[in-house]
Amino acid sequence: MDNLFFLISKTLWLAVQPDNLLVLLLLLAACGVWLGRRWGRALLGLLALAMLSLMLLPLGNLLLQPLESRFQPAALPESVAGIMVLGGGEDADLSARWEQSQFNSAAERLMVLPELMQRYPDAQVVFSGGSAAVLDAQYRGADVAQNWLATLPASLFERPVLFERDSRNTWENALFSARLLGGVPEQPWLLVTSAFHMPRSVGIYRQLGWQLVPYPVDYISSGDLVRVQFALNLRDLVVGVREWTGLLIYHLTGRTTAFFPAPEA
Repeated sequence: MDNLFFLISKTLWLAVQPDNLLVLLLLLAACGVWLGRRWGRALLGLLALAMLSLMLLPLGNLLLQPLESRFQPAALPESVAGIMVLGGGEDADLSARWEQSQFNSAAERLMVLPELMQRYPDAQVVFSGGSAAVLDAQYRGADVAQNWLATLPASLFERPVLFERDSRNTWENALFSARLLGGVPEQPWLLVTSAFHMPRSVGIYRQLGWQLVPYPVDYISSGDLVRVQFALNLRDLVVGVREWTGLLIYHLTGRTTAFFPAPEA
């Protein structure tokens, strides 16, 4: 069932994500114009207007800001039983190709770990990250994290870090990490992931019985009302649409505790 969910979700997203959908609609409009259809010219005009709006307006902020502000950074507790870091900030394929650890814009997920390990010297640490590739899953995010952490001073690692490298999505992050630990921990764990990804992550982990202290990082939304950067605005829109779509699908399939999980009272 998990395999089917993974394949369907990845395949459908490729077709409907905003950047790919924009290209497909442009191709459709071009065909309509070539065939002399009125709808082709109308669609082309609408797409031109949409692209101009996207070039000038950071529309992704409208989607990202509610996600990133859902779990505000709070004062850290004096102690936690463990630290759970979700993968996604590492680039496994590039790391394998160039034989050195490579990261993307979400690298903060891993970069905060040394500081947290010093703050909580007795906490168990798990890094959970496999591969989201449909066809070639040879290279795993956990391998990149393990190699990078090995370059840091040995004094940071007086206790072992566990690396979960088989998960392909957030549901499997929570599920496989619990298996690695021999069951869902009874005490609270610190959860580290991107701020926009925190609501869905919290809902999934709660659904499986985890007690969490959210620690959001990697904020990408801004307060800009106008930003003439088409590529950046498109990226933020893609991230926002993907995350809200994920919240909906995970909720409809019973994998989260709520459509838009909130902080506990």
